[in-house]
Amino acid sequence: MKKFAFLLIICSQFAFAQFTDINIVKEIHTKNKGLVVSAHPLASEAGAKIMKMGGNAYDAVIATQYALAVVYPQAGNIGGGGFLVGVKNNGEKFTIDFRETAPEKSSRDMYLDRKGNANTDLSQNGRLAVGIPGSIAGFYATLKHAKLPMEKLIQPAIDLAEQGFAITQKEADLLNNQMEFFNRHNKNKTVFQKSTPWKQGDILIQKELATTLKLIQKNGAKGFYEGKTAQLIIDEMKRGNGIITLNDLKNYKVAERKPITFNYKGNEIVSMPLPSSGGILLAQMLKMSSFENIEKYQQNSTQAVQIMVEAERRAFADRAEFMGDPKFINDKTEMLISDEYLKNRWKTFNKNAATPSSEVGKIIPQPKESTETTHISIVDKDGNGVAVTTTLNGLYGSKVVVSGAGFFLNNEMDDFSIKPGVPNMFGAVGGEANKIEPGKRMLSSMTPTIVLKNGKPYIVVGTPGGTTIPTSVYQSIVDVIDFKLSPNRSVNSPKFHHQWLPETVMVEKNFPETTIKDLEKMNYKIEQVSQIGRTEMIVIDENGNAIAVADGRGDDSVGIE
Repeated sequence: MKKFAFLLIICSQFAFAQFTDINIVKEIHTKNKGLVVSAHPLASEAGAKIMKMGGNAYDAVIATQYALAVVYPQAGNIGGGGFLVGVKNNGEKFTIDFRETAPEKSSRDMYLDRKGNANTDLSQNGRLAVGIPGSIAGFYATLKHAKLPMEKLIQPAIDLAEQGFAITQKEADLLNNQMEFFNRHNKNKTVFQKSTPWKQGDILIQKELATTLKLIQKNGAKGFYEGKTAQLIIDEMKRGNGIITLNDLKNYKVAERKPITFNYKGNEIVSMPLPSSGGILLAQMLKMSSFENIEKYQQNSTQAVQIMVEAERRAFADRAEFMGDPKFINDKTEMLISDEYLKNRWKTFNKNAATPSSEVGKIIPQPKESTETTHISIVDKDGNGVAVTTTLNGLYGSKVVVSGAGFFLNNEMDDFSIKPGVPNMFGAVGGEANKIEPGKRMLSSMTPTIVLKNGKPYIVVGTPGGTTIPTSVYQSIVDVIDFKLSPNRSVNSPKFHHQWLPETVMVEKNFPETTIKDLEKMNYKIEQVSQIGRTEMIVIDENGNAIAVADGRGDDSVGIE
């Protein structure tokens, strides 16, 4: 077994009662062992520890998610929501939708001023931006697939919150950069605020969050959606203009949905259906690029990138027009991923020039994109696989911490079309299909995905990144299946992204210059950005040899059973 690791914070010995020895592992090769890849080493270790105790992949994903709520507060959460895609070793495929929902008091025009203009500050910051959290309900819905009791699965997170852990330089920088927002949106001081700047090695102790987790440990999901914690959430709503009620919390339900499945070059892709746009976009993009025999080209070559960009352009135009909560719209998934529809969509492809976005939808000016989510990929030694992507939406969500309960609340309401035609914080335009309605789930880009070969997990993959999520997962699958790249190259090679509007193609700063110049000659407008996503990938060959890779763009890390 190969193992690549380094110590982020070196200590002479493991500090008593505090987690200070943080070991980031970027890649592991193994066989017949459980693997966890997540955004934080302590969370990956929590999931691996649970598998060592006899748990399976679903036990591990619950423990990892709870731990991320403690050690990765910018996106890991109990105050947000997400999507889970699972494949069991008996062939069963399932998804769990624990996406946030709109409160009963929400309305289509709740973020419009008297002149009818959209006030995106209200949909992105503060208490009015909060959707009803789904994470805890999602963890409990996952429990029926697990082997161990929730009391054990939540304990690593309680220990991390109660005893404290050393923060990394990246985490210190994020906390310092967001301090102004924390001060503005919290009436009571939180553990994330301090008078001097945070620095690497500082210990973050979260006693209030530990108490909240203990209430869940003792009382189950009711320990969050009812009782003391629920009342603390409502009290927080009343400190501003929040509209979530006790009834909203008590009535929240997960949705268990049939996965989107489709064949791609002899492999079965299993991904998330609506209200995630991810699975539909992935099917559309993979199928359209296959019309051009993309396997003939090389990763990030001019030809490959142009084909993939044009597939992305057409898919995202459909996202804006057709996609939303399937309970509230006429679900056109079957049509959108059909070969007949996509072949017709592809007829306008021109290999010599960019297709103007005006040919596939109405042009609307876009703001810059901002991204923050988190993804976990897990396999166990018995052949179960799970991919889960969760989010608070923006960085630290609404910036509001529930006083007395110690966790951030999401700003997920911004993922609705707050005014049809007005882009959200990620630059995504939505229409009538994604308008605000009480009880509705907002459209998402999260794309947790499992690729099966001969019925067994072959690739488990996902990433954070707002609207860049589906395009990064798309690139990851093409890299491995079509370009025959190693998981490490697939994860860490420079990525690109296009989403119909804006017209710009985003590329990471180390993207090949020759490709950029060639694309510009074909009328593509290129924008260089520092980072696109943080992909977590596990690839297992037909002999059972597994490679797990954590993205090099952050503190992401692999844990092994």
